[in-house]
Order: sequence, then C-alpha cells, then structure tokens
Amino acid sequence: MAEDLHISIGNKEEQYQNLIPQIKGLLEGETDLIANLANICGALKEQFNWFWIGFYLVKKDELVLGPFQGPVACTRIRKGKGVCGTSWAEAQTLIVPDVEQFPGHIACSSLSKSEIVVPVIKNNEVVAVLDVDSSSLNEFDEIDQLYLEQIVGLINF
Repeated sequence: MAEDLHISIGNKEEQYQNLIPQIKGLLEGETDLIANLANICGALKEQFNWFWIGFYLVKKDELVLGPFQGPVACTRIRKGKGVCGTSWAEAQTLIVPDVEQFPGHIACSSLSKSEIVVPVIKNNEVVAVLDVDSSSLNEFDEIDQLYLEQIVGLINF
C-alpha cells in the first residue's frame, strides 16, 4: 500500500496518469469499502485541490452521503434530483459547466460553480456516485470524465 502520494504537475491528463497507479496502490489488498472510498477522495483532493469530492451511496431510494473531502454536504438526495440524483437515474456521467444553469440543482454550497458526477456501476446497477465540485466555472471536461470513470471502475463493491 502506498503511504504518500507523489503530487505531479503538468497538464491534467499527465496528472491523472500519474495518480491512477497510486490509487491502485492505495486500494491494493484493502477490502474495506469505506476506507477505499475515503482514500480515493483524499488522493483526488491532494492532486487537484477541487472544492469538494465525495461519494454518495445508493441506499434504498436515496443517495446517502459517504466519504468525502471538503465542507459539510447534503446528506440525502432523491433519485432524479439535482446533478447527483440525475446521474444516478440516467446511469451516466454528467458534466455541468455552470451549476446555476442545471435545472433543479441542489446547492449544498453557494461556492460550488461547476460539477462532474460519475456513477459507480456494478452488475448493471448504479451503486454510488462520485461527485466532484469546483469553485470555478467550466472546470471539468471529457478528460476528467475518462479518468474519473477509470478510477471508479477500480472500486470493489
């Protein structure tokens, strides 16, 4: 298991390419889901310093707040509500350049300006979502989508 992260500089794609093997190292041999989700959040926060990074876990008919890095957050989100609930309902990654323009956006913090939500899918069912918020507009793009989808694919539920 890795004990320290090597924070890289360079373009975003290079940063992800450096970070993913380190995340694999953090997850290797660890079977506890919460510990693994927490370390993924910590690694992403250290590398990119985004405003908020966390997981919401599907529990019955709601997303329930799981491990995260950042300020306090909404605890429960209904399916189809906000960016996270919509990503869950549609089982697809959503990139929102300006959260104020997203119909039904749930504002856990007024400091959040853009967002990407990546569903964690196991056995053709969404079991969680990774939610990443930035305090800048237009923070996320297809590069983030590609690599964040790879990262959530490493999680064993």
